[in-house]
Amino acid sequence: MTPGTPPTVDLEKVPIAEVLAHLDANPATGLDAAVAQERLAQYGPNALVEKEKSLAQKLLGYFTGPIAYLIEAAAAISAFLGHWEDFAIIAGLLLFNAALDLWQDMKASNALAALKKGLAPIATARRSGTWGQVQAATLVPGDIVKIRLGEIVPADLRLVAGDFAAIDQSALTGESLPVAKKIGDEAFSGSVVKQGEMEGVVIATGSHTFFGRTAKLVAGAGAVSHAQKAMFQIGNFLIVLALVLAAIMVAFRVYHDVVLSDTWGTEDALRILQFVLVLLVASIPVAMPAVFSVTMALGALALSKQKAIVSRLEAIEEMAGVDILCSDKTGTLTKNQLKLGDAILFDSTDGQDVVLAGALASRIEDRDAIDTAVIEALKDRTVLAGWKTVTFTPFDPVTKRTSAKVTGPDGATVLVSKGAPQVIAALVKAEGAAAERVKKTVEDLGSRGYRALGVARSRDDGQTWSLLGILPMFDPPRDDSKETIDLARAKGVAIKMITGDDTAIARETARQLGLGTNIVPAAEAFPKDMDPDHVPPQIVETIIRADGFARVFPEHKYAIVKALQGQGHLVAMTGDGVNDAPALKQADCGTAVSGATDAARGAAALILTSPGLSVINSAIDEARRIFGRITSYTIYRVALTMTIMFLVVLSSITLGFQPLTAVMIVIMSLLDDIPIMTIAYDNTPVSERPIRWRMPRILSVSAVLGLFSVAQAFGLLLIGLEVLSNPAWKAWFALADRAHLQTAVFLQLVVGGHLLLFVTRSERWFFLPPFPAWPLFTAILATQVVAALMCAFGWLVPAISWQAIGAVWAYNIAWMFVLGAVRLATEKLIDNRTAARARSGALVTQPLQTHLPAAPRKAA
Repeated sequence: MTPGTPPTVDLEKVPIAEVLAHLDANPATGLDAAVAQERLAQYGPNALVEKEKSLAQKLLGYFTGPIAYLIEAAAAISAFLGHWEDFAIIAGLLLFNAALDLWQDMKASNALAALKKGLAPIATARRSGTWGQVQAATLVPGDIVKIRLGEIVPADLRLVAGDFAAIDQSALTGESLPVAKKIGDEAFSGSVVKQGEMEGVVIATGSHTFFGRTAKLVAGAGAVSHAQKAMFQIGNFLIVLALVLAAIMVAFRVYHDVVLSDTWGTEDALRILQFVLVLLVASIPVAMPAVFSVTMALGALALSKQKAIVSRLEAIEEMAGVDILCSDKTGTLTKNQLKLGDAILFDSTDGQDVVLAGALASRIEDRDAIDTAVIEALKDRTVLAGWKTVTFTPFDPVTKRTSAKVTGPDGATVLVSKGAPQVIAALVKAEGAAAERVKKTVEDLGSRGYRALGVARSRDDGQTWSLLGILPMFDPPRDDSKETIDLARAKGVAIKMITGDDTAIARETARQLGLGTNIVPAAEAFPKDMDPDHVPPQIVETIIRADGFARVFPEHKYAIVKALQGQGHLVAMTGDGVNDAPALKQADCGTAVSGATDAARGAAALILTSPGLSVINSAIDEARRIFGRITSYTIYRVALTMTIMFLVVLSSITLGFQPLTAVMIVIMSLLDDIPIMTIAYDNTPVSERPIRWRMPRILSVSAVLGLFSVAQAFGLLLIGLEVLSNPAWKAWFALADRAHLQTAVFLQLVVGGHLLLFVTRSERWFFLPPFPAWPLFTAILATQVVAALMCAFGWLVPAISWQAIGAVWAYNIAWMFVLGAVRLATEKLIDNRTAARARSGALVTQPLQTHLPAAPRKAA
């Protein structure tokens, strides 16, 4: 038998007598202690079991991946050649990137740890005929337990004794009010008892409870971020390029040294290895992971000022491409506060008279949501001070009403009662037209998503009652919800409402917010035995067409998010409860709203600290700015890396000259990339539509710019060699030898790299707005001053003259205009081809739903 729950009978549905018989449980005595111990060994502990990676596995993970492999190969070759200075610098970069990953992992929240906090540590159980406290982890199926006010339900139960209990299971199911329970009902592990006391038999423990199944989904949820995928694609592209160029260079050197020279020795092999080392170092975008992380961290800082805390940095980049937002209803789109509508009058002639009678049948200290709503609906609450409560009978699921005996300011005694309208109608003995009117009113309110509360009063000690009226109740939308939804739609983001609440309530909320009223009950859309990781195509189509879903469970929310992702959409999910945790973790950008449970915050990537969703639009704008900056940097960095690689190979093969040393390449990369981190402050326009990684387009533009940059650098190298061969020019530029020419090439790449960034940072000419932000411009300026001083005074590189430095600058500025024109022409050509493919595709495909944006293309 599988640990956790007996599999042969659906213990949630069968009659209580059958449940007790199947579990061999007796409510009068409970389990024998020895039997409980045997079942504990059989079923396992009533706890969430988490598989954790060992420290060694975690540390090893920081040193894997394409870019890490390139750095490790370069470090190994440096050590083999005995170039310990190169080794120290390269190994330092590897450790820096690993430390950055470790820091982010230490910051990350643990959703399962937060879920565990929601479980009861102690339970009251009857064993061997005696009640006593036991560790909740030792509960087993068949145990008889007692639950009372304020306690957390310790396992999944079927209630077997007691009058009633009101249980708040909103964090698990999304229902906005506590649920009244009676004998035979189920109580879920992790829910909280708000009223009453009952006894129940344990039917499921550990990962087989409703709570445990949610935790299991959380453990399996999540996907590799698109930023990580992009880095892998860039790394793989550069690895393939480096291997091809290395093979060409090695083949050339072997042919030159062995075939032509007919000599081969250790020195020749080491010289070839040295070339491979330089090429490997040249192929590593050493600071790319750091630039990505720092740029997103500064974006997270900006969002924190708008009361949004980022717990997973990659979520910022994901938010830029989000095209569907799945939003919870209660407390997110609505206020999570019941409000009364205008009273529907029966025997009373004054709406406030009905509200007053309902308030007198309420007790504010119980903090019941309905009682609070009724009392707050009084225009003048001071009127209650004139009334004195003699007796009060709280709500229970049998009578389905509250009642009170009160004395008024005039000393007269009055009985008041409020509750389910049909119960109040029976109390007043409504018949005929009156009873029909009550029924029709309730049906009408229900169809519009309103709850109904009947109110009655008796002035003759209960001998006769009058039905004063019916009070409509509704959880109204937040004041900013509709504006937030409209703004999100204007940004190309479709909204789907997903709630555990009733379908009619969901439809009315959706109607008021303009979301569309195609709200599908989860029971109609999802078969009970459906695997949420593999949603059938017909259900996927239902998910796409629907405006929202009602009566959903955690596995439904998770399946909805995963199905939409499977169709190429980037999905954001908002929620606040344990039931939202799996979907929050699976979503590309899970967002825990204000007041969320620890489990929801632990699973989310973005945590809102102010009520409502209005900050979502700010997050989308900030994410799109950041994505634009990262894209600009990526094009610049890949183009520059290609320039260095091709330059090294081309000059080695055609000129027999190594234009850069390994140390020069590393220093140059740092000089180019460290100030580029200030790109996080750059002035970047906000895209009007969702944007995401389009690697073919990015790599195509990078490749074209890279090839033209190779021509730029190789041209300078040829000019330098010509200068060295001309005594007059050599004297004027003060270039003594090829080592000084290496410095000139080094400077050209440092200067040209930053000027290339100015070309890539904007979709227009670099001299048109938006202009670079002051932090970016000053950081680049400062770096150029440092580079010029290094070359002039010989810091870490052979010194060259100021004339040579000025000539390199003039040369780069002229090429800047060439590269600007090349970028504009390349992007125009790519965009035209993309548009042509899109038009041809539109002729043969029809969109599934017009108001849901199609997933952005994965390639351009």
